Amino acid sequence: MNSARQAQLYRRMLAVGAFFLLIGGLAVAKLASLQGLPAVQALPESDESRSFEPQRGSIFDAHGYLLAVSTTVYDLAALPANITDTLSTAGLLSEVLHRPSLDLLQLLQQGKTYIRIQRGVSQEQADTILSWKRSGLQAEPRSTRVYPNGALAVCALGFVTESGVASHGIEAKYDDELGGEPGYRVPDRDSMGGLVYRYYPPHDGVDLYLTLDRNIQHVVEQALERGVRSTMASKGIAVVMDPRTGAILAMAVLPDYDPNTRIVSDESIFVNSAVSEAYEPGSVFKVITVVSALDAGTINASSTYYDSGEILVGGRPIRNSDLKAHGETSIRDLLAKSLNVGSATVSGRMGAKKFYEYLSRFRFGQLTGIDLALETSGWVRMPGNPEWHESDLATNSYGQGLAVTPLQMISAIAAVANHGVMMRPYVVARQVDGSQVTEVSPQVLRQVVSSEAASEVTDILVYAAETVADIVGVSGYSVAGKSGTSEVYTSSGGVDPNETVASFAGYAPADDPRFAILVVLDRPQLEHYGTRAAGPVFQEIAEEMLSLMGVPPDNVRTGNR
Repeated sequence: MNSARQAQLYRRMLAVGAFFLLIGGLAVAKLASLQGLPAVQALPESDESRSFEPQRGSIFDAHGYLLAVSTTVYDLAALPANITDTLSTAGLLSEVLHRPSLDLLQLLQQGKTYIRIQRGVSQEQADTILSWKRSGLQAEPRSTRVYPNGALAVCALGFVTESGVASHGIEAKYDDELGGEPGYRVPDRDSMGGLVYRYYPPHDGVDLYLTLDRNIQHVVEQALERGVRSTMASKGIAVVMDPRTGAILAMAVLPDYDPNTRIVSDESIFVNSAVSEAYEPGSVFKVITVVSALDAGTINASSTYYDSGEILVGGRPIRNSDLKAHGETSIRDLLAKSLNVGSATVSGRMGAKKFYEYLSRFRFGQLTGIDLALETSGWVRMPGNPEWHESDLATNSYGQGLAVTPLQMISAIAAVANHGVMMRPYVVARQVDGSQVTEVSPQVLRQVVSSEAASEVTDILVYAAETVADIVGVSGYSVAGKSGTSEVYTSSGGVDPNETVASFAGYAPADDPRFAILVVLDRPQLEHYGTRAAGPVFQEIAEEMLSLMGVPPDNVRTGNR
C-alpha cells in the first residue's frame, strides 16, 4: 500500500473515532442530566436571576366600591449633564407637573450628576415627558397604594408605605393574602449544556370585600365630625355593628388622616383607638351588670332596692352622680337615672364570683378576635389579683376601675340586642383569588345571657331612651340606649375634675335590631355628660341608617297603626 493510500485510510479512521467519541460524550451528558448531576459546567452567576413582583390585591366595601388599589406611578429624575437646553426643559416640565418653571430650572442647574425631580408622577405625565425624547430625563416605574376615598374608613383600612410596608388595620392584618407571592426567573442548563431560563410566574394577591358600607361609613364620619366639633372633644370614636352577625358596618376615629400622603404631626394618629386603646366605659357598663344579674336570677324585672344616696363597699363610699338619695327604686329607674348606688347594690347581691364570671362571659379583658391589626384586650382586675379590692366589685359595676376597648363595649351591647348571643366581630366578608371565592361565615362565640334576660333589659333600655327621646330618639322607631360618663385620670393618678369621656350606646329598632351603635367622645369641653355630648351623634347616625337601610317604621312593621 503506497503512502498516499495509508494517509487517506488514517484520516478516515480518525473521523470515525471522533464521531463515536462525540456520540459517547452526548450520551454521558444526557445520563448525567437524568441523574441530576452537573452535566458540563457551573451555572451562570446569580445576577442573571430575576424576580417579578405580584400585584397587591384590592380592597372593596360591601357593595363593591373600591377602597384601596395598587397602581404604577413613576419617579421622575434627571441627569443634568445630558440635558442640552435646561431652560426649555424646565418650561416643558412646568406645564406637565404644574410647578413653577423657575424652581425646576434651579433643580436642573445644581451641577449634580443625578437629580430627583418628582415622585409619584402619573402614567399620563410620564408618557408625555418621555415622548419628548429629550436625553437626561428618566421616569422610573414603581408600584404604589392608592386610596380613592381619601380618609374614608382609614382607621380600619390602615395603609401601605411607599417602601411597600403594610401598617395598621386590614392592610397589616391581611398583608400575606393581599401581598401575593413573587415570581422569579432562574438560569439553568439543558441536557446539551446550553443556557436556559426557568420561569415561575408571580401569584397576585387576593381581593378583599369588606362588611363596611361606604354610605354608612360616610354618614358615621360626618355625624362624628359634627359631634367632635360641637363639643370641642379631643377625639371621637364611633362603631356600628350588625348584632345578628357581628359584621362591622362602619368604624370611625377622629382626628384622622389621608392614607395617600400620611402627612401628620403626631404618628399616634395612625392608631385605631376603636380596637387598640382602652378606656373606662362609665355607666354604659350598667347594662352589663343588670342583664347579668337578671340572667343569674339575682334580680328580676320588677325588683326594687332602697337608694340612700350612698353606700360603703370595702370601706369606700359609693355615691350617685347626682349626689341624691332616691328611696325605693326600681331596676328600670336604676338604668334610666343611671344610679351608681343601685348598680353597686346589684353587683353586691350577685357576689364577686358570679359578677366576674359574667364579665368573662362577655369577654372583657380578652381579645374579641376581630380581623384587624393591633387589637388590645383592655383589663379587668379579678378576685385573686393582689391589686383587686372589694370596692372594685362596686366601681366595676358602673364602668369604673376597669378598661375596655370601644369594640369590646359595642360587642357586649350587640350581644344583648341579639337575644343574648355574642358574635365574633369581623370586617372582611369574602376573599376573591381569581375564580376562587372564600366567604366568611358569621361566628357565634357563645350565649352570654338568656334571651329572656336580654329581652327584659331591652325593654328597660327603651324606657331609658324615651326619657331623653329629644336627644337620642328617632321618630317612628323604638330605640334602646344607655349613656356613659367616665372620669379622666391625671398623670399623677388623680381624677381631673374638668375632664370626662362621654359615650352613648344603643340599638334600633329595639324589637328587631338592625344595628348597634357606640359613640365615644374623649374630653368634650362644651358638654361633659354622655347623653348630651354623645347622644346627638347617636341620634343622627341611627336616623340616617334607618333611612339608608329602608327599615319601615314600627307601626308598619308590626301592623299596629
